[in-house]
Amino acid sequence: MHLSLRRDGAELKRGAATPLIDALSELFHLNARAGQRLSSPGLAGPELDSTGIVGSIAAEYLGPAARPVRAIAFDKSANANWALGWHQDRTICVAKRHDVSGFDLWSTKQGLQHVAPPFSLLEHMVTLRVHIDKVDEDNGPLLIALGSHRRGLIPEAAVESVVKECEHFACMADAGDVWVYATPVLHASDRVVPGRRRRVLQVDYSAEDLPSPLEWLGVA
Repeated sequence: MHLSLRRDGAELKRGAATPLIDALSELFHLNARAGQRLSSPGLAGPELDSTGIVGSIAAEYLGPAARPVRAIAFDKSANANWALGWHQDRTICVAKRHDVSGFDLWSTKQGLQHVAPPFSLLEHMVTLRVHIDKVDEDNGPLLIALGSHRRGLIPEAAVESVVKECEHFACMADAGDVWVYATPVLHASDRVVPGRRRRVLQVDYSAEDLPSPLEWLGVA
């Protein structure tokens, strides 16, 4: 089944990041945590810019102003294994807290300042997941509810019913593949089976500035 970002909320770029596998593997060696938020992604950093291997994919959808605004290294294995229930990603990472209308639910994650922005901002973002390992049905593929990104901000109490209304899709991948997602799409994942490992670099992109004095923390 071929998915499109606009219609389904996800699209696959086969082999797009294959040249980065070695550099990203080193990144995961240095950041051996289940979900490590990164301010500097090491050797792969320049490739996240809008002219780089990964960033140029985001620029296809957001234009040349696309920039990485958050990066997280996910590493599922026997030592760090978890399941993820259905949800929308609703927060962004900013440089410093400032009280601005429409930005609320402030939180600190791994020492970084997060906030829930107006949904209109999330609607104009994309999230890229760069796969370091092959992902099949036993290796915790991301599950998405097709078309759910077009439902707006979904109240927590309504998530289950929306998931039931949507067709589900398991996002399989080979090492080097890049999945592009509409940031607000409903998604979930299962644990990996014993003996497997699933490493993914997830990068959020935006082409919009935040209202002053808020600033993106960004990815250096």
